[in-house]
Amino acid sequence: MENKLTLYGFNNLTKSLSFNIYDVCYAKTEREQRDYIAYIDEQYNSDRLTNILYTVTDMIGATVLNVSKQDYDPQGASVTFLIAEESMIPFSSDTVVAHLDKSHVTVHTYPEYHPDNNIATFRVDIDVATCGEITPLSTLDFLIGSFDSDIITMDYRVRGFTRDLLGKKLFIDHHITSIQDYIDPTTLEKYDAIDVNMYQSNIFHTKMLIKEVDLQNYLFNADVYEIAPKTRLNITNSLRQEMIEIFSGMNVY
Repeated sequence: MENKLTLYGFNNLTKSLSFNIYDVCYAKTEREQRDYIAYIDEQYNSDRLTNILYTVTDMIGATVLNVSKQDYDPQGASVTFLIAEESMIPFSSDTVVAHLDKSHVTVHTYPEYHPDNNIATFRVDIDVATCGEITPLSTLDFLIGSFDSDIITMDYRVRGFTRDLLGKKLFIDHHITSIQDYIDPTTLEKYDAIDVNMYQSNIFHTKMLIKEVDLQNYLFNADVYEIAPKTRLNITNSLRQEMIEIFSGMNVY
């Protein structure tokens, strides 16, 4: 990020980063679907999600004030962090006042499966809301890499305003043209990505869809070479269709 701005008072800007991450899998039988959901539920339980959020909080330089976590029956988990950034604001040459910017980080998981085409989907929702100089954009590569991400939708918004020393209102305090600017190029190479941005409102939206579908990576407890070639093609088509609809946000097929 760029050098900090010299402001009058403290930074009032609110920066929100929202993720939806989807992992898609083929599970042929009802038993396999249940086993996949159970596997995902164990892999991404509240304890592991808590560790991920601790890393996110450390990356943005914030302090954890409170942690709330919960595993759900029959599946799913949620974790919420209340976080803070402490900044020191001089009001005179010999007076300093501490200002505490309270923010939060949350994660929720939603394992589910399609009733007709044997496709199971694992969705993770992550929200990082910060106040002041902290921005969550630096966590993008870590969050994408923390999950098996086939489809990713991301929203970043800067709200409110702060003032410089002359009293001029600043509605954003860093340069950004796209969320993709803050993602490692080697990660972007693996995805097709599109932007839908509203620059005048400081709203940025990016969607990413995995380019290559290696069928073996999408089979649960099955070997691709034990499946007939025609069936492999049908499964791959079903997986790709499910991904495209999630990526598009509409029923295409």
